[in-house]
Amino acid sequence: MASNTGTSWKTTIIISSSPQCDEPSKILLAQQHRIRRSDTILSSAFVFPMSGRKEFNFIRTAFLLVTPEEFPAKLENSEFFERIEKFVQVHRNSFLLLQAPVYGKREWEILSSVQNRFLGCNLRVIPVHSTADVVKGMLVIAKATSKPNVANLSDQMSLACTYIIDHSPVWGMLQEMQF
Repeated sequence: MASNTGTSWKTTIIISSSPQCDEPSKILLAQQHRIRRSDTILSSAFVFPMSGRKEFNFIRTAFLLVTPEEFPAKLENSEFFERIEKFVQVHRNSFLLLQAPVYGKREWEILSSVQNRFLGCNLRVIPVHSTADVVKGMLVIAKATSKPNVANLSDQMSLACTYIIDHSPVWGMLQEMQF
């Protein structure tokens, strides 16, 4: 598993200049990824510009790192959700990383509230516990959706489908029935 997220795969990541991104940035630099800091992207955002797939027109994959302390006491507060909406509108392949060392009642309420608010949207919410989890999760997703890996995965899926069809007793039965 380490080879999937370790130093063998290197990429460029555009990272918000916010202090919340400093710790993950240090880990990414230690793994020899290329980092570009930007004041123009949303605070606490990480953007993998060569990731994502929209029918092989590659789009960027973006992550927004938030902590439960950033959420207002009343989860109905639209100001914070407007920030997330803006993030989702800019990045078509978007992930919200909710970082908390322990998930108690409040953290699960936040997670549920965000999921309900953005149901049917292109935002996926991922609970993470530590900075190491943040980095590992981002790298696994970004690598899996990167250009060479998507093509390889697509080829593997085609081979698997062909194998299943060729070795399926149902397929053989349908051929005998001339369907």
